[in-house]
Amino acid sequence: MSENNFNGFSKKTVKFFKDLEVNNKRVWFDENRDIFDDHVMLPATLFVNEMGEKLKSLSSDIVADPRRDKSIFRINKDTRFSKYKTPYKTHLGIYFWEGEGKKLENPGFYFQCDARTIMYGVGMHIFTKEHLKKYRDAIVDKKLGNELNQIIKKITKNDDYKLGWVKYKKVPSGYDKEHPNADLLLYGGIGFTYEKKIPKEFSSDDFADYTFKIFNDLSPIFLWVKKVLQ
Repeated sequence: MSENNFNGFSKKTVKFFKDLEVNNKRVWFDENRDIFDDHVMLPATLFVNEMGEKLKSLSSDIVADPRRDKSIFRINKDTRFSKYKTPYKTHLGIYFWEGEGKKLENPGFYFQCDARTIMYGVGMHIFTKEHLKKYRDAIVDKKLGNELNQIIKKITKNDDYKLGWVKYKKVPSGYDKEHPNADLLLYGGIGFTYEKKIPKEFSSDDFADYTFKIFNDLSPIFLWVKKVLQ
């Protein structure tokens, strides 16, 4: 792998996560830290840099910060409130976002890979209380609500793109249960996901373009959420 150019991830990236699934212990991880650094973190860093430049063509203020726990999520798990006490996540997570404050309180573009699959998510997974009010008001706004419906209609022409993320069972008080967009008022965050088995492009220099095409396809939902939350 070039020192400065992203040429894809490697078979050793996949093998690392396969092995981690059955050896999720600090001793094993420490013994294999060189593989993690060379075949997970290094390509992830190069991927963030290259994808960040590509995403700026969609939105100029996208944050693409390759430092750990910025765009690249920490692999260490917070086990304090989890019944599963294994210390490491068995996937790589990367997020590109736009906005101030904490990264996950902003809309963005998410990439994830593990030993078998890749997954993309674009939009905003969970709205803050303030953002949720803005989202709901936009849903019942004739212009913004219609705009979102058109985006959903266009993107879901591709069956591989799935709309998420429903959270609530009832239309919130203060909003018309009979509104044409009432179903969208149930969402606690909104965006699209795409998931499939690891493709051949994963280990080639075509993977950045492969990823950007998906992000570009799904970018209208990001741009809509960004506009609504401003």
